[in-house]
Amino acid sequence: MIVPMKKVSLVVLLKDREAALRKLRQIGVVHVEKKSVSSEALTKLLDRKTKIENALGIVRSYEPAKNTAPVNVEPPVQNAGSAKPMYNRRATDIHVPFSIDAIDRLEAPDDVNMVLGYAEERKTLQDQLAFIGKEKSRIEEWLNFDPKDISFLAEQGKINLSLYKIPRKAFEGMPKETRYFVFGEDKNSVRLAVFDDAGATSQGIPGETPFALPDNSLAELDSQISGIQEKLADIEKQLAALAGKKALFEREAKVLLGRIEFETARSGMGVLDDVPVESAVAWLTGFVPRDELGLIKRAAAENGWALVAVDPGPDDFVPTKLKNNRFASLLYPLTDFLEVVPGYNEVDISLWFLIFFTIFFGMIFGDAFYGIVILIAGIVGVFKTIKKGVPPVIKLMLLLGTSNFVWGVLTCTWLGFDATTLPKVLQDISLPLISNVTAARSAYDDGIVRQNLMILCFSLALIQLCIGHIVAISKTRSLKVLADLGSIAMLIGMYGVILTLIASNEYRNLAEYVPMMPCAYLLGSGFVVNFVFANYDGSIGRSILEGLKNFISMILGIANVFSDIMSYIRLWAVGLAGAAISTTVVTMAGPMLGHFILFIFGVLLLAFGHSLNLVLNTLSVLVHAVRLNTLEFSGHVGLTWAGTAYKPFSEKGIPPSREVSAKKAV
Repeated sequence: MIVPMKKVSLVVLLKDREAALRKLRQIGVVHVEKKSVSSEALTKLLDRKTKIENALGIVRSYEPAKNTAPVNVEPPVQNAGSAKPMYNRRATDIHVPFSIDAIDRLEAPDDVNMVLGYAEERKTLQDQLAFIGKEKSRIEEWLNFDPKDISFLAEQGKINLSLYKIPRKAFEGMPKETRYFVFGEDKNSVRLAVFDDAGATSQGIPGETPFALPDNSLAELDSQISGIQEKLADIEKQLAALAGKKALFEREAKVLLGRIEFETARSGMGVLDDVPVESAVAWLTGFVPRDELGLIKRAAAENGWALVAVDPGPDDFVPTKLKNNRFASLLYPLTDFLEVVPGYNEVDISLWFLIFFTIFFGMIFGDAFYGIVILIAGIVGVFKTIKKGVPPVIKLMLLLGTSNFVWGVLTCTWLGFDATTLPKVLQDISLPLISNVTAARSAYDDGIVRQNLMILCFSLALIQLCIGHIVAISKTRSLKVLADLGSIAMLIGMYGVILTLIASNEYRNLAEYVPMMPCAYLLGSGFVVNFVFANYDGSIGRSILEGLKNFISMILGIANVFSDIMSYIRLWAVGLAGAAISTTVVTMAGPMLGHFILFIFGVLLLAFGHSLNLVLNTLSVLVHAVRLNTLEFSGHVGLTWAGTAYKPFSEKGIPPSREVSAKKAV
């Protein structure tokens, strides 16, 4: 359920502003109302945060050596070829400023700046290396000549020399008086040097552009490349040494997040400063769960704050705090990952979301062996975390793995192997209505099983979407509930139409079991009732008039009901695609397993193919199983996921603020 909130306004003396914020952080229940703020301190903190994040992105690609003596890290230089260091201290002598009060010293030399300096120098050297490599590839076919010699001959008045690379046809058509010698040639072009006596006007080769002389010879370029590579190797060594400070960087990043939050709240407080200094006040607004309001009242009484607590207004953007039982709370890791939160005035569908997501997960993964893999991973996670408390994501893995395993057992799906070749016990425990064992008997049985799976998908759609309207009805206190009842009638009628038109096949015509006329009556009457009461606000006449204004969209609502039910067929289609990949992998690897030499390759193919299928199935779950809950189901509930999560102003998760010696960390 969604926890009721109170909007609080807190007024304190301006001189006590920071102390009040520290106290509020200790209490940790106020969600401070967000405002766009700016300050010099906040700018510095955000800049520092950016630097640390960039440094972390660099050092995370390195694995620091274990059980080895620390490397003496030298400071980077400003640019390649410069002897002037950017910093004048070694990393082992530097203290990282973790104190939240040390804003003015954030620019002091430290390991973060050293990492960024090395990264900048590395980029400069890599750019130089790329340029030199391009230049080398341009001139290497001319062999190792020194361009300075050509310039020297011209300066000394000896000879004018120009290099050309021209097509063979142009070479054959050169004037006979041209003086040249050939450097090299291939079937398409000729490389040659054209020379004239000193003082004579160079004619060159008409219509051809001379080859641009390089600044350095091949030998000099090779020497430059070697020097740059040595510098890059040294930078890599220095960065690998600094990677040992990663925990230090991560700690400072957490401290900075807390400091940024604190400074944002401080800067966002309203200030009444056109009064004497000793009487100036500041205030902030926020939201507190109703059952925790007593903590703020007690703190206000103890610290002399002025406090006003009221119910949120219709224009307030109230954060959403969810409170559910342990089972429904298993959904939170997924919704936190997706960053979807219902609005404060919407409904909480966590329980239904979790139930149907679990079913959809099993149908999409669809393989009992995959379920065993997920269960094993979850059990290992339980044993590793049981002392500290098993995190919800591990419990969710166990639930989803169980769903996957059960569905695979019921359909007799095991790694894509032919169901008829599996052990008899696995065939017997499957559910005949949807089992691959049944489907393998004949084309008729295969058609019936496929039809049963389609019926199951459409039935899940009917059940979940009707539950959506029942949830909406439970929150409505007016005749508008009749619109939801009309929508349920439309769903039932459309369900019958879809079974008859879509799920029927050559082996079984569902029109014999589903009468069309009652379905048509339900569809029509449901539309009329929905049309009359969908916009009800106390007057049926105004509701009908509003419906007439939106007549086209109301008519299209029938198509939406059809598409929403049909959308659930994706559960069968995506599961079928995954099963086809598994079968293909087994078919390819099967012949290899019977040969001693190819056995290892067959095992590797099976491992790679099924691992790829697991990844694809995971993506399918995130796309399809999530979509059915957050779009189709939520649309029928009237849920738009327009909320923001309740995030109290708290010191939880922020390390103690203190100066930490980088030397000790190493």
